[in-house]
Amino acid sequence: MNNSKFVLDKLTKLFEQGLLTSKDLGNEILTILKSKRDEIVFRMKLTSKEEFDILLKRVENLEKKIDKINIKKKTKVKRVKKS
Repeated sequence: MNNSKFVLDKLTKLFEQGLLTSKDLGNEILTILKSKRDEIVFRMKLTSKEEFDILLKRVENLEKKIDKINIKKKTKVKRVKKS
């Protein structure tokens, strides 16, 4: 009971002082949710979208290089005629 009274007193003081508006409250909630999301992503060791896009481009470039090398090998190989 004492704890809930303390919390209510703090909230009423904030409302009285005009420091807490609906926009500020919304921004604060979004900030808290974003920090929790970032914390979960960090724990799971996931990559961000930008990092994923960069890695995807690197893989595509490497695949192109491999294809070029394979094509060069095929053109260099001489076919031997069977007698």
